[in-house]
Formats: sequence, C-alpha cells, structure tokens
Amino acid sequence: MDVPKNINILAATKGHSVEEIQKTIDSGISFLGENYVQEAKRKKSLLKGRFEYHFIGHLQKNKVKEALELFDVIQTIDSFELANEISKQAEKNFQILIEINSGEERKKSGVNADDAIDLIKKISSLPHVQTKGLMTMGPKENPRSAFQKTRKIFDRIKQMKLPNVHMDILSMGMSDSYQIAIEEGATMVRLGRMLFDKK
Repeated sequence: MDVPKNINILAATKGHSVEEIQKTIDSGISFLGENYVQEAKRKKSLLKGRFEYHFIGHLQKNKVKEALELFDVIQTIDSFELANEISKQAEKNFQILIEINSGEERKKSGVNADDAIDLIKKISSLPHVQTKGLMTMGPKENPRSAFQKTRKIFDRIKQMKLPNVHMDILSMGMSDSYQIAIEEGATMVRLGRMLFDKK
C-alpha cells in the first residue's frame, strides 16, 4: 500500500468486527469511517485508543441527533435541509464535508458539481456547522476526471473565504482508485477491502 505520509487514511469499517477494527487502530490508523449509525453505536464503545470517527453513509434526518453524539465529522452532506437539521441539533460547532456526485451517477447520493458552490454558500450562514471540505467517491470508470472536477470546486471555494467554511479536507477515492485520487490532490483516501483483506 503506497500512501504518502501526508495523506490521511480513513478505514472504512462497515461489516467488519470490533477485533478487526481494533487491529487497524493498533497499526496506526486514526481515522475510522462507518456507514450506519446503529452499527457505529454498537462498535464505538468497544474500541480502544484515539481515533476520529467519520460518518460516511447516507444520513437520514431522524438519525441526526444520534450521529452528532457518535461522530466527529459527517462526510455526506448533500442538501441544505440536512445541514440545517445538524445546525438545529448541534450544541457546538460540528464539522461536515459536502458530498459531490462528481460522476453525475443517478443512483449515487451527493450534490451535483454545478450546484455545489451555491449549496456551500447557503450552508455557510448556519450556526454550529463548519464545512471542512469535500468528499467524492467517483465512478468506477474514469474516476480521474471526476476527481479533477471535485478538486477544481475545492480550490474555488477555498479562494472565496466564506464564513464557517475551511477547505482542509479533500476526501476522494477508495481501494480501487486511491492512487489516482492522491495524484489529483486528495488529502484523505477511504480504504476498506485493501486494509482488511490483508489482515
């Protein structure tokens, strides 16, 4: 696994046991990503060591309160309504990433690239919500162009200096595409199969 030291690895832990995840933490991975609130709730209290917990699944509004209690970052915000619910429920500033549907795939969640900047401008006015960057998975075929598109949006927003918006995290790529994502500017890559299958 060839990941530069300045790139953060997010371990995608969906479907993996507490024992498997603990081995990953013990090996030095300090960012964990979970897809389901209930699964995260069951696992988190059993895990030892320091780690930052990211929600990387589709979040329903009725799960926001629980998600805020469990996670440090929600990576999958794709609507003002969801961000607004976080703003209402959060008792302090909470970090989010905006999910971009960079491949414009019908069955994938995420805001369309063309609408991303307007959405972030709108969210920037909400109290208790800190937009820390962007996330995209990219399509299986030709992910490079999708990553390039997301990086351009990331750079444009960074130049705008919007309130409550800090473009620190560009989360792109998975086990099959992480090397391309790094080449195109990712600061964080999401690895599941690659991390756990080798154990």
